Amino acid sequence: MTATPSLAAATNSPVDHTRSAAGAVRPADLLRRTLRRQATAVTVVTVPGPAGFTATSFTSASLEPALVSFYLSTTASTAGAVRSADRFAVHLLGSDQEDLARGFARSGVDRFVGVDWTPDTGGLPLLSGVPAWLTARTVHVHDVGDHFLVVGHVEDAGGPGADSPLVHHDGAFGTFHTDRPRA
Repeated sequence: MTATPSLAAATNSPVDHTRSAAGAVRPADLLRRTLRRQATAVTVVTVPGPAGFTATSFTSASLEPALVSFYLSTTASTAGAVRSADRFAVHLLGSDQEDLARGFARSGVDRFVGVDWTPDTGGLPLLSGVPAWLTARTVHVHDVGDHFLVVGHVEDAGGPGADSPLVHHDGAFGTFHTDRPRA
């Protein structure tokens, strides 16, 4: 059996800024190094305003009741709009939507310029051309460290669901294809 090296021992830099003065790797850097190895779906979350951001922290939280959740940094430019929103939409991006993901990840710009979207009856921005989307009513917002958690009750969903997903892994975008027929 071959031993797997500890992430605490690994460093790619001749000057290691991830270690404390005592030489120990900081827990935040261990977390960052470990989670870079997890492939995650890429989504865009939007709220009325309009405001939106790229998220890889989106997940289902419960089936009964139907709840979804995501996290956002407390210092994000969209944090105020997201905290005050009573509803949000999550758009699951397809493999050909890396530019859309990058656009909604940029700070200091109007992220909706050049993006095809329509507001629903409550003003919630719905992006066109995504493989899948859902809307949810915010039921819980909770501070968690340097981020905050948003939980929402699913209200509606749609999209063709035909594209391969856009995923993020080890700092880069990619996709995943399966040979299995769709159900």
